[in-house]
Amino acid sequence: MLKPNLHYSELKDSYLFYNISQKVKAYLDANPDKKVLRLGIGDVSLPLCDEVIKALHEAVDDQSKKETFHGYMPECGAPFYREAVASYYKKRGVCLQSDEVFVSSGASDELGDILDLFDKSNSALVIEPAYPAYVDANVMAGRKIIHLPSGEENGFLPEPDENTDADILYICSPNNPTGAVFDRVKLQKWVDYADKTGALILFDAAYEAFIEDEDIPHSIYELEGAETCAIEICSLSKTAGFTGTRLGYTVIPKKLERNGMNLNAMWVRNRTTKTNGVSYVIQKGGAAVFSDEGQRQIKENIKKYKQNAEILMKALDELGIWYCGGKNAPYIWMKCPKGMGSWEFFDYLLHEIQVVGTPGEGFGKCGEGYFRLSSFGSLYDTEEAAKRMVKLLK
Repeated sequence: MLKPNLHYSELKDSYLFYNISQKVKAYLDANPDKKVLRLGIGDVSLPLCDEVIKALHEAVDDQSKKETFHGYMPECGAPFYREAVASYYKKRGVCLQSDEVFVSSGASDELGDILDLFDKSNSALVIEPAYPAYVDANVMAGRKIIHLPSGEENGFLPEPDENTDADILYICSPNNPTGAVFDRVKLQKWVDYADKTGALILFDAAYEAFIEDEDIPHSIYELEGAETCAIEICSLSKTAGFTGTRLGYTVIPKKLERNGMNLNAMWVRNRTTKTNGVSYVIQKGGAAVFSDEGQRQIKENIKKYKQNAEILMKALDELGIWYCGGKNAPYIWMKCPKGMGSWEFFDYLLHEIQVVGTPGEGFGKCGEGYFRLSSFGSLYDTEEAAKRMVKLLK
């Protein structure tokens, strides 16, 4: 008889964003005349930039002619895409070989798939509040999870604990959900800890394009020793609006080895077994992101999201509400006013002013009492939501 994966029964009843969507749906069913302003899920609202659209059209045209048609692509990524990513890193002083870069269909997919590299006996350390998939993917695998809480006292940027024995370390910087960002000194402590203990860092760099301060690294490989202890996973979803197009990349240095096994070679074996690669058309569009013109255009879009963040931060400053994030990240992590719980505050905003954010409790126990706002909405919705919040909470 088939035995299902019983670890699925250990998951929470439903996913955070599913709960949010159900609550919003119930409210709109009861109030069909109301317009909800969505500052919750981190989906982008601006279209792909012109340079990417141009490359996508050219790639589609290529598929219409025998001499330029492409069938299956290399499972680990097209050379032109891998080289484009490596060149992007080189501009920041990080020298990668193109075959240390692997194509992916997005960071969320890869963060789950990459766990194939690790034995189930390995423990996973998750800094909370955390993106829910970090925890859920390891629960599904039956892996022990160590929850490292963070809070206002350390700016939601905890340091490694020498007394904690963990094998896989999840670090997201700029962070989702808190918007907190590790500077070089703080991140170096985690790299040193991993190199000393033999642990491995899974570095989620999905929001690196939002960094503007010079003392904040865009890549973990800007730090000494990272090439022997870290895998970096990035996405074009927030960088270039690929949420509906799905493309990202993963960096696994060839120096990364454990127990005589090379993780780069292991991932080549994994990808060539489990995937048939990402489509030629999508990879051509992705390569255009890293061109000079592509970079100029996506930075213009990111400026618009940053403008939204400034609007929200200004409103919270006016209200005297504590928050972090916003400057080097697209998310703002605010303290719920009047001692409200995070789901209580969610319901309050939805029913009183039709504004939707994300309850902090959905990101772990220490997210209770906090609330995430996203800057990925439209300018109008962001301005209107900020006005309504000030009027309601002042």
